[in-house]
Amino acid sequence: MPDMIMGDKEFQEIPSVKSKALRINLNENIYGSFAEIGAGQETVRNFFRVGGASGTIAKTMSAYDKDFSDAIYGVEEDGRYVTEERLVKMLSHEIQLVEERIDRERHPNKLFFSFANTVATIDFAKKYKGHGWVGIRYQVDPKEDYNEIILHIRFHQNDAQQQQITLGVLGVNLIYGAYYKYDEPKKLLRYLYDHIDRESLEIDTINFSGPRFKDVDNRLMSLQLIKNGMTEAVMFGPEGVNILPAKILYKKNILAFRGSFRPVTKVNIDMYEKAYELFLKENRVQESRTEVIFEITLSNLRAEGEIDEEDFMDRAKLLCNLGHTVMISNFQEYYRLVEYLARYTKMRMGLAMGVNNLIEIFDEKYYRHLSGGILEAFGKLFYRDLKVYLYPMKDPKTGEYITSQNLKVHPRMKELYKFFKYNGKLVDITDYNPAYLDIFSRQVLKKIEKDEIGWERMLPEGVAQIIKRKKLFNYQRGVNKIEN
Repeated sequence: MPDMIMGDKEFQEIPSVKSKALRINLNENIYGSFAEIGAGQETVRNFFRVGGASGTIAKTMSAYDKDFSDAIYGVEEDGRYVTEERLVKMLSHEIQLVEERIDRERHPNKLFFSFANTVATIDFAKKYKGHGWVGIRYQVDPKEDYNEIILHIRFHQNDAQQQQITLGVLGVNLIYGAYYKYDEPKKLLRYLYDHIDRESLEIDTINFSGPRFKDVDNRLMSLQLIKNGMTEAVMFGPEGVNILPAKILYKKNILAFRGSFRPVTKVNIDMYEKAYELFLKENRVQESRTEVIFEITLSNLRAEGEIDEEDFMDRAKLLCNLGHTVMISNFQEYYRLVEYLARYTKMRMGLAMGVNNLIEIFDEKYYRHLSGGILEAFGKLFYRDLKVYLYPMKDPKTGEYITSQNLKVHPRMKELYKFFKYNGKLVDITDYNPAYLDIFSRQVLKKIEKDEIGWERMLPEGVAQIIKRKKLFNYQRGVNKIEN
Protein backbone atom coordinates (compact mmCIF):
# COMPACT_ATOMS: atom_id res chain seq x y z
CA MET A 1 0.00 0.00 0.00
CA PRO A 2 1.18 3.58 -0.41
CA ASP A 3 2.60 4.75 2.91
CA MET A 4 0.15 7.34 4.18
CA ILE A 5 2.01 8.01 7.39
CA MET A 6 5.78 7.72 7.29
CA GLY A 7 6.39 9.96 4.30
CA ASP A 8 8.84 12.57 5.55
CA LYS A 9 12.33 12.22 6.95
CA GLU A 10 13.03 11.19 10.52
CA PHE A 11 13.57 14.07 12.90
CA GLN A 12 17.23 14.54 13.75
CA GLU A 13 16.39 15.54 17.33
CA ILE A 14 13.58 14.59 19.69
CA PRO A 15 10.56 16.50 18.36
CA SER A 16 8.77 18.73 20.82
CA VAL A 17 5.30 17.94 22.13
CA LYS A 18 3.96 20.75 19.93
CA SER A 19 5.65 19.47 16.78
CA LYS A 20 4.38 15.94 17.43
CA ALA A 21 0.81 17.14 17.89
CA LEU A 22 1.06 19.40 14.83
CA ARG A 23 2.42 16.59 12.66
CA ILE A 24 -0.59 14.47 13.60
CA ASN A 25 -2.98 17.36 12.95
CA LEU A 26 -1.48 18.12 9.54
CA ASN A 27 -1.81 14.53 8.37
CA GLU A 28 -5.07 14.66 6.40
CA ASN A 29 -5.74 10.95 6.92
CA ILE A 30 -5.51 10.63 10.70
CA TYR A 31 -8.96 11.14 12.26
CA GLY A 32 -10.55 10.07 15.51
CA SER A 33 -11.86 10.78 18.99
CA PHE A 34 -10.54 11.42 22.50
CA ALA A 35 -12.19 10.17 25.69
CA GLU A 36 -10.35 11.10 28.89
CA ILE A 37 -11.65 10.47 32.40
CA GLY A 38 -10.20 11.46 35.75
CA ALA A 39 -7.48 14.00 35.01
CA GLY A 40 -9.16 16.42 32.65
CA GLN A 41 -8.69 16.46 28.89
CA GLU A 42 -4.97 16.84 29.07
CA THR A 43 -3.94 14.95 25.93
CA VAL A 44 -6.39 16.49 23.49
CA ARG A 45 -5.55 19.94 24.88
CA ASN A 46 -2.14 19.68 23.20
CA PHE A 47 -3.75 19.06 19.81
CA PHE A 48 -6.11 22.00 20.16
CA ARG A 49 -3.31 24.36 21.15
CA VAL A 50 -1.11 23.78 18.08
CA GLY A 51 -3.88 24.45 15.54
CA GLY A 52 -5.13 22.43 12.60
CA ALA A 53 -7.12 20.15 14.88
CA SER A 54 -10.40 20.34 12.95
CA GLY A 55 -9.24 17.73 10.46
CA THR A 56 -8.01 15.37 13.18
CA ILE A 57 -10.42 15.50 16.11
CA ALA A 58 -13.85 14.05 15.48
CA LYS A 59 -14.92 14.42 19.10
CA THR A 60 -13.47 14.92 22.54
CA MET A 61 -15.24 14.15 25.79
CA SER A 62 -14.80 13.53 29.48
CA ALA A 63 -17.63 11.54 31.07
CA TYR A 64 -16.41 12.69 34.48
CA ASP A 65 -19.55 11.95 36.46
CA LYS A 66 -19.78 8.26 37.34
CA ASP A 67 -23.48 7.94 36.57
CA PHE A 68 -23.02 9.61 33.21
CA SER A 69 -20.00 7.42 32.49
CA ASP A 70 -21.99 4.30 33.36
CA ALA A 71 -24.77 5.41 31.03
CA ILE A 72 -22.30 5.60 28.15
CA TYR A 73 -19.96 2.69 28.77
CA GLY A 74 -21.96 0.41 31.06
CA VAL A 75 -21.60 -0.53 34.72
CA GLU A 76 -18.51 -2.43 35.86
CA GLU A 77 -19.18 -5.51 37.97
CA ASP A 78 -16.54 -4.53 40.51
CA GLY A 79 -17.73 -0.92 40.61
CA ARG A 80 -14.28 0.43 39.71
CA TYR A 81 -13.50 2.90 36.95
CA VAL A 82 -9.71 2.97 36.67
CA THR A 83 -9.37 -0.48 35.15
CA GLU A 84 -8.22 -2.06 31.92
CA GLU A 85 -11.73 -3.36 31.33
CA ARG A 86 -13.10 0.18 31.51
CA LEU A 87 -10.47 1.45 29.09
CA VAL A 88 -11.24 -1.28 26.56
CA LYS A 89 -14.96 -0.43 26.74
CA MET A 90 -14.14 3.22 26.12
CA LEU A 91 -11.95 2.44 23.11
CA SER A 92 -14.53 0.06 21.62
CA HIS A 93 -17.47 2.41 22.13
CA GLU A 94 -15.74 5.47 20.70
CA ILE A 95 -14.28 3.75 17.64
CA GLN A 96 -17.69 2.27 16.89
CA LEU A 97 -19.20 5.76 16.89
CA VAL A 98 -16.56 7.00 14.46
CA GLU A 99 -17.26 4.07 12.15
CA GLU A 100 -21.02 4.66 12.32
CA ARG A 101 -20.91 8.40 11.76
CA ILE A 102 -18.23 8.77 9.09
CA ASP A 103 -18.99 7.54 5.59
CA ARG A 104 -16.16 5.30 4.36
CA GLU A 105 -17.09 5.84 0.73
CA ARG A 106 -16.67 9.59 1.08
CA HIS A 107 -13.48 9.20 3.11
CA PRO A 108 -11.73 6.06 1.76
CA ASN A 109 -8.30 7.03 3.06
CA LYS A 110 -9.21 8.01 6.61
CA LEU A 111 -7.23 6.24 9.33
CA PHE A 112 -9.59 6.08 12.27
CA PHE A 113 -8.42 6.10 15.87
CA SER A 114 -9.80 6.23 19.38
CA PHE A 115 -7.59 7.46 22.19
CA ALA A 116 -8.71 6.99 25.80
CA ASN A 117 -7.50 7.14 29.35
CA THR A 118 -9.08 6.51 32.73
CA VAL A 119 -6.99 7.93 35.54
CA ALA A 120 -6.95 8.65 39.27
CA THR A 121 -4.50 11.38 40.21
CA ILE A 122 -3.01 11.90 43.67
CA ASP A 123 -5.53 12.19 46.52
CA PHE A 124 -5.82 15.21 48.84
CA ALA A 125 -4.03 13.39 51.67
CA LYS A 126 -1.21 12.52 49.24
CA LYS A 127 -1.35 8.94 50.49
CA TYR A 128 -2.02 7.39 47.09
CA LYS A 129 0.06 8.80 44.24
CA GLY A 130 -2.40 7.81 41.54
CA HIS A 131 -2.41 5.52 38.52
CA GLY A 132 -4.26 4.97 35.29
CA TRP A 133 -4.83 3.13 32.04
CA VAL A 134 -4.00 4.72 28.70
CA GLY A 135 -4.62 3.31 25.24
CA ILE A 136 -5.17 3.82 21.55
CA ARG A 137 -7.05 1.75 18.98
CA TYR A 138 -6.11 2.81 15.46
CA GLN A 139 -5.51 2.00 11.80
CA VAL A 140 -2.47 2.52 9.62
CA ASP A 141 -4.33 1.21 6.57
CA PRO A 142 -8.07 1.87 6.10
CA LYS A 143 -8.52 -1.66 4.75
CA GLU A 144 -6.83 -3.31 7.76
CA ASP A 145 -8.21 -4.22 11.14
CA TYR A 146 -7.38 -2.03 14.12
CA ASN A 147 -4.16 -2.12 16.11
CA GLU A 148 -4.15 -1.50 19.83
CA ILE A 149 -1.63 -0.33 22.42
CA ILE A 150 -2.70 -0.38 26.06
CA LEU A 151 -0.51 0.54 29.02
CA HIS A 152 -0.77 1.06 32.77
CA ILE A 153 0.96 3.94 34.50
CA ARG A 154 1.81 4.89 38.07
CA PHE A 155 2.43 8.49 39.03
CA HIS A 156 5.34 9.37 41.31
CA GLN A 157 4.77 13.13 41.41
CA ASN A 158 3.25 14.78 44.48
CA ASP A 159 1.18 17.38 42.66
CA ALA A 160 -2.05 16.68 40.79
CA GLN A 161 -1.46 19.43 38.24
CA GLN A 162 1.98 18.08 37.40
CA GLN A 163 0.48 14.62 36.99
CA GLN A 164 -2.07 16.02 34.56
CA ILE A 165 0.64 17.69 32.49
CA THR A 166 2.68 14.48 32.45
CA LEU A 167 -0.37 12.50 31.34
CA GLY A 168 -0.96 14.92 28.47
CA VAL A 169 2.62 14.59 27.23
CA LEU A 170 2.45 10.80 27.51
CA GLY A 171 -0.76 10.77 25.47
CA VAL A 172 0.81 12.80 22.65
CA ASN A 173 3.88 10.54 22.68
CA LEU A 174 1.67 7.45 22.47
CA ILE A 175 -0.42 8.71 19.55
CA TYR A 176 2.66 9.95 17.71
CA GLY A 177 4.53 6.69 18.30
CA ALA A 178 1.52 4.61 17.29
CA TYR A 179 1.45 6.25 13.87
CA TYR A 180 5.12 6.94 13.20
CA LYS A 181 6.97 4.22 15.09
CA TYR A 182 4.63 1.22 14.89
CA ASP A 183 7.23 -0.68 12.85
CA GLU A 184 9.79 -0.27 15.65
CA PRO A 185 7.90 -1.11 18.86
CA LYS A 186 11.03 -1.09 21.04
CA LYS A 187 11.76 2.49 19.98
CA LEU A 188 8.09 3.38 20.35
CA LEU A 189 8.34 2.23 23.95
CA ARG A 190 11.37 4.41 24.69
CA TYR A 191 9.83 7.45 23.01
CA LEU A 192 6.90 7.35 25.42
CA TYR A 193 9.20 9.14 27.85
CA ASP A 194 10.08 11.99 25.50
CA HIS A 195 9.97 15.21 27.59
CA ILE A 196 8.99 13.20 30.70
CA ASP A 197 11.26 12.71 33.71
CA ARG A 198 11.72 8.98 34.31
CA GLU A 199 11.32 9.56 38.04
CA SER A 200 7.88 11.09 37.60
CA LEU A 201 6.12 8.22 35.86
CA GLU A 202 6.25 4.43 35.86
CA ILE A 203 4.93 2.19 33.09
CA ASP A 204 4.52 -1.28 34.55
CA THR A 205 2.33 -3.00 31.94
CA ILE A 206 1.99 -2.71 28.17
CA ASN A 207 0.35 -4.87 25.51
CA PHE A 208 0.44 -4.54 21.73
CA SER A 209 -2.10 -6.24 19.47
CA GLY A 210 -3.43 -6.06 15.93
CA PRO A 211 -2.11 -6.77 12.41
CA ARG A 212 0.90 -4.45 12.68
CA PHE A 213 1.99 -6.13 15.91
CA LYS A 214 1.31 -9.74 15.00
CA ASP A 215 5.00 -10.58 15.38
CA VAL A 216 5.42 -8.70 18.66
CA ASP A 217 5.74 -10.90 21.76
CA ASN A 218 4.45 -8.85 24.67
CA ARG A 219 6.70 -10.72 27.07
CA LEU A 220 9.66 -9.24 25.24
CA MET A 221 8.06 -5.82 25.54
CA SER A 222 7.83 -6.42 29.29
CA LEU A 223 11.55 -7.06 29.34
CA GLN A 224 12.11 -3.71 27.61
CA LEU A 225 10.22 -1.94 30.41
CA ILE A 226 12.70 -3.36 32.92
CA LYS A 227 15.78 -2.79 30.75
CA ASN A 228 14.79 0.82 30.06
CA GLY A 229 14.24 1.57 33.75
CA MET A 230 10.53 2.26 33.22
CA THR A 231 9.55 -0.05 36.08
CA GLU A 232 11.13 -2.49 38.52
CA ALA A 233 8.94 -5.52 37.93
CA VAL A 234 6.64 -6.89 35.25
CA MET A 235 4.47 -9.96 35.10
CA PHE A 236 2.94 -12.14 32.42
CA GLY A 237 0.61 -15.10 32.59
CA PRO A 238 0.56 -18.57 31.04
CA GLU A 239 -1.04 -17.16 27.87
CA GLY A 240 1.97 -14.88 27.35
CA VAL A 241 -0.05 -11.69 27.91
CA ASN A 242 1.36 -9.04 30.22
CA ILE A 243 -0.56 -8.68 33.48
CA LEU A 244 -0.87 -5.76 35.85
CA PRO A 245 0.85 -7.03 39.05
CA ALA A 246 -1.75 -5.37 41.29
CA LYS A 247 -4.53 -7.24 39.51
CA ILE A 248 -3.39 -10.69 40.56
CA LEU A 249 -1.45 -9.92 43.74
CA TYR A 250 -3.98 -7.68 45.51
CA LYS A 251 -4.92 -9.16 48.90
CA LYS A 252 -3.45 -12.54 47.98
CA ASN A 253 -1.21 -15.00 49.78
CA ILE A 254 1.94 -15.06 47.66
CA LEU A 255 4.55 -17.77 47.25
CA ALA A 256 7.54 -16.57 45.23
CA PHE A 257 10.12 -18.85 43.70
CA ARG A 258 13.30 -17.31 42.26
CA GLY A 259 15.49 -19.12 39.78
CA SER A 260 17.24 -19.05 36.41
CA PHE A 261 14.88 -21.71 34.96
CA ARG A 262 17.44 -22.30 32.24
CA PRO A 263 15.81 -24.78 31.84
CA VAL A 264 13.23 -25.84 34.42
CA THR A 265 14.53 -29.06 36.01
CA LYS A 266 13.08 -31.70 38.31
CA VAL A 267 14.78 -29.90 41.20
CA ASN A 268 12.88 -26.69 40.42
CA ILE A 269 9.51 -28.39 40.23
CA ASP A 270 10.15 -30.52 43.32
CA MET A 271 11.09 -27.41 45.29
CA TYR A 272 8.01 -25.56 44.04
CA GLU A 273 5.57 -28.41 44.70
CA LYS A 274 6.89 -29.20 48.19
CA ALA A 275 7.02 -25.54 49.23
CA TYR A 276 3.50 -25.02 47.91
CA GLU A 277 2.20 -27.95 49.95
CA LEU A 278 3.77 -26.51 53.12
CA PHE A 279 2.52 -23.01 52.35
CA LEU A 280 -1.07 -24.18 51.98
CA LYS A 281 -0.88 -25.77 55.44
CA GLU A 282 -0.19 -22.39 57.06
CA ASN A 283 -2.97 -20.70 58.99
CA ARG A 284 -5.08 -18.27 56.95
CA VAL A 285 -3.68 -19.53 53.64
CA GLN A 286 -6.43 -20.58 51.25
CA GLU A 287 -5.62 -22.07 47.87
CA SER A 288 -8.26 -19.90 46.19
CA ARG A 289 -6.54 -16.79 47.56
CA THR A 290 -2.97 -17.87 46.79
CA GLU A 291 -0.76 -16.83 43.88
CA VAL A 292 2.51 -18.55 42.94
CA ILE A 293 5.12 -16.43 41.15
CA PHE A 294 8.14 -17.74 39.25
CA GLU A 295 10.63 -14.86 39.38
CA ILE A 296 13.67 -14.22 37.19
CA THR A 297 15.87 -11.26 38.11
CA LEU A 298 17.46 -8.92 35.61
CA SER A 299 20.86 -9.73 37.14
CA ASN A 300 20.22 -13.39 36.38
CA LEU A 301 19.38 -12.58 32.77
CA ARG A 302 22.64 -10.63 32.58
CA ALA A 303 24.68 -13.43 34.18
CA GLU A 304 26.34 -14.29 30.89
CA GLY A 305 26.96 -10.65 29.89
CA GLU A 306 24.42 -8.64 27.94
CA ILE A 307 20.83 -9.83 28.06
CA ASP A 308 20.17 -12.42 25.38
CA GLU A 309 16.57 -11.81 24.35
CA GLU A 310 16.33 -15.19 22.63
CA ASP A 311 17.47 -16.91 25.82
CA PHE A 312 14.94 -14.87 27.81
CA MET A 313 12.15 -15.89 25.46
CA ASP A 314 13.16 -19.56 25.76
CA ARG A 315 12.73 -19.40 29.52
CA ALA A 316 9.49 -17.42 29.25
CA LYS A 317 7.93 -19.78 26.70
CA LEU A 318 8.83 -22.84 28.75
CA LEU A 319 7.40 -21.48 32.01
CA CYS A 320 4.24 -20.28 30.24
CA ASN A 321 3.79 -23.66 28.58
CA LEU A 322 3.93 -25.21 32.04
CA GLY A 323 1.11 -22.90 33.14
CA HIS A 324 3.05 -20.60 35.46
CA THR A 325 2.84 -16.86 36.15
CA VAL A 326 6.22 -15.22 35.62
CA MET A 327 7.75 -12.09 37.12
CA ILE A 328 10.82 -10.34 35.75
CA SER A 329 12.29 -7.99 38.33
CA ASN A 330 15.18 -5.70 39.08
CA PHE A 331 15.32 -6.94 42.67
CA GLN A 332 18.69 -8.52 43.25
CA GLU A 333 18.11 -8.60 47.02
CA TYR A 334 15.24 -10.63 48.42
CA TYR A 335 14.13 -7.88 50.78
CA ARG A 336 13.35 -5.65 47.78
CA LEU A 337 11.17 -8.39 46.30
CA VAL A 338 9.29 -8.72 49.60
CA GLU A 339 8.85 -4.94 49.85
CA TYR A 340 7.41 -4.89 46.34
CA LEU A 341 4.95 -7.72 47.00
CA ALA A 342 3.91 -6.04 50.26
CA ARG A 343 2.59 -3.08 48.23
CA TYR A 344 -0.31 -5.25 47.19
CA THR A 345 -1.02 -7.55 50.11
CA LYS A 346 -0.86 -7.89 53.87
CA MET A 347 -1.59 -11.59 53.63
CA ARG A 348 0.99 -14.30 54.23
CA MET A 349 4.01 -14.54 51.95
CA GLY A 350 6.50 -17.31 51.34
CA LEU A 351 9.84 -17.62 49.56
CA ALA A 352 10.94 -21.00 48.23
CA MET A 353 14.70 -21.23 47.84
CA GLY A 354 17.71 -23.51 47.95
CA VAL A 355 20.47 -23.48 50.55
CA ASN A 356 22.79 -21.49 48.28
CA ASN A 357 20.25 -18.67 48.07
CA LEU A 358 19.85 -18.58 51.84
CA ILE A 359 23.62 -18.36 52.31
CA GLU A 360 23.66 -15.34 49.99
CA ILE A 361 20.94 -13.65 52.06
CA PHE A 362 23.34 -13.76 55.03
CA ASP A 363 26.19 -12.23 53.01
CA GLU A 364 26.83 -8.68 54.23
CA LYS A 365 28.28 -7.46 50.92
CA TYR A 366 24.75 -7.21 49.45
CA TYR A 367 23.69 -4.61 52.01
CA ARG A 368 26.60 -2.13 52.09
CA HIS A 369 24.42 0.48 50.40
CA LEU A 370 22.00 0.44 53.34
CA SER A 371 22.78 2.69 56.30
CA GLY A 372 21.63 -0.06 58.64
CA GLY A 373 23.43 -2.80 56.71
CA ILE A 374 22.20 -6.37 56.96
CA LEU A 375 20.08 -5.63 60.05
CA GLU A 376 18.06 -3.08 58.10
CA ALA A 377 17.62 -5.56 55.24
CA PHE A 378 16.48 -8.32 57.58
CA GLY A 379 14.07 -5.96 59.27
CA LYS A 380 12.49 -5.23 55.90
CA LEU A 381 12.56 -8.90 54.94
CA PHE A 382 11.18 -10.60 58.02
CA TYR A 383 9.05 -8.12 59.92
CA ARG A 384 6.19 -9.08 57.61
CA ASP A 385 4.22 -12.31 57.75
CA LEU A 386 6.87 -14.20 55.79
CA LYS A 387 8.42 -17.65 55.85
CA VAL A 388 11.27 -19.19 53.89
CA TYR A 389 10.81 -22.76 52.66
CA LEU A 390 14.29 -24.20 52.37
CA TYR A 391 15.21 -26.91 49.89
CA PRO A 392 18.32 -28.91 50.91
CA MET A 393 21.64 -29.13 49.10
CA LYS A 394 23.97 -32.08 48.74
CA ASP A 395 27.58 -31.31 49.64
CA PRO A 396 29.57 -32.43 46.56
CA LYS A 397 32.60 -33.33 48.69
CA THR A 398 31.04 -35.16 51.63
CA GLY A 399 27.68 -36.21 50.21
CA GLU A 400 26.02 -34.71 53.31
CA TYR A 401 22.54 -33.16 52.93
CA ILE A 402 22.65 -29.55 54.13
CA THR A 403 19.50 -28.14 55.75
CA SER A 404 18.78 -25.29 58.14
CA GLN A 405 19.91 -27.57 60.97
CA ASN A 406 23.53 -27.98 59.85
CA LEU A 407 23.95 -24.93 57.60
CA LYS A 408 27.07 -22.91 58.36
CA VAL A 409 27.03 -19.14 57.95
CA HIS A 410 29.74 -16.56 58.61
CA PRO A 411 30.63 -16.40 62.33
CA ARG A 412 29.35 -12.82 62.54
CA MET A 413 25.97 -14.00 61.26
CA LYS A 414 25.50 -16.96 63.62
CA GLU A 415 23.35 -15.21 66.20
CA LEU A 416 21.26 -13.46 63.55
CA TYR A 417 20.75 -16.76 61.78
CA LYS A 418 19.71 -18.49 65.01
CA PHE A 419 17.22 -15.71 65.77
CA PHE A 420 15.32 -16.17 62.53
CA LYS A 421 15.67 -19.92 62.48
CA TYR A 422 14.25 -20.44 65.96
CA ASN A 423 11.49 -17.87 65.47
CA GLY A 424 9.88 -20.12 62.88
CA LYS A 425 10.88 -18.05 59.86
CA LEU A 426 12.76 -20.96 58.24
CA VAL A 427 10.95 -24.16 57.31
CA ASP A 428 12.89 -27.14 55.97
CA ILE A 429 11.46 -29.05 53.03
CA THR A 430 11.93 -32.62 54.25
CA ASP A 431 10.05 -34.83 51.77
CA TYR A 432 12.32 -34.01 48.85
CA ASN A 433 13.60 -36.54 46.34
CA PRO A 434 17.33 -37.18 47.08
CA ALA A 435 17.93 -38.32 43.49
CA TYR A 436 17.16 -34.80 42.24
CA LEU A 437 19.95 -33.16 44.23
CA ASP A 438 22.53 -34.25 41.65
CA ILE A 439 20.74 -32.29 38.90
CA PHE A 440 22.18 -28.89 38.01
CA SER A 441 20.63 -26.66 35.36
CA ARG A 442 23.98 -25.56 33.92
CA GLN A 443 24.95 -29.16 33.25
CA VAL A 444 21.54 -29.86 31.75
CA LEU A 445 21.85 -26.82 29.49
CA LYS A 446 25.20 -28.01 28.13
CA LYS A 447 23.73 -31.43 27.43
CA ILE A 448 20.79 -29.89 25.58
CA GLU A 449 23.06 -27.74 23.40
CA LYS A 450 25.21 -30.76 22.53
CA ASP A 451 22.19 -33.10 22.40
CA GLU A 452 23.92 -35.54 24.71
CA ILE A 453 22.12 -38.66 25.83
CA GLY A 454 20.07 -38.52 29.01
CA TRP A 455 19.24 -34.83 29.52
CA GLU A 456 15.55 -35.51 29.08
CA ARG A 457 15.47 -37.58 32.29
CA MET A 458 16.58 -34.55 34.33
CA LEU A 459 13.52 -32.52 33.37
CA PRO A 460 9.87 -32.74 34.46
CA GLU A 461 7.48 -34.72 32.34
CA GLY A 462 6.70 -32.99 29.05
CA VAL A 463 9.44 -30.34 29.30
CA ALA A 464 11.89 -32.15 26.99
CA GLN A 465 9.18 -32.44 24.34
CA ILE A 466 8.51 -28.68 24.54
CA ILE A 467 12.23 -27.91 24.22
CA LYS A 468 12.57 -30.18 21.20
CA ARG A 469 9.41 -28.98 19.48
CA LYS A 470 10.19 -25.30 19.94
CA LYS A 471 13.98 -25.77 19.66
CA LEU A 472 14.61 -23.88 22.89
CA PHE A 473 18.01 -23.36 24.53
CA ASN A 474 19.95 -23.90 21.28
CA TYR A 475 18.60 -27.41 20.85
CA GLN A 476 19.54 -28.38 17.28
CA ARG A 477 19.51 -24.74 16.20
CA GLY A 478 20.10 -24.58 12.49
CA VAL A 479 20.24 -28.37 12.17
CA ASN A 480 17.68 -30.16 10.07
CA LYS A 481 17.52 -33.38 11.99
CA ILE A 482 14.65 -35.84 11.96
CA GLU A 483 13.75 -37.08 15.42
CA ASN A 484 13.00 -40.76 15.84
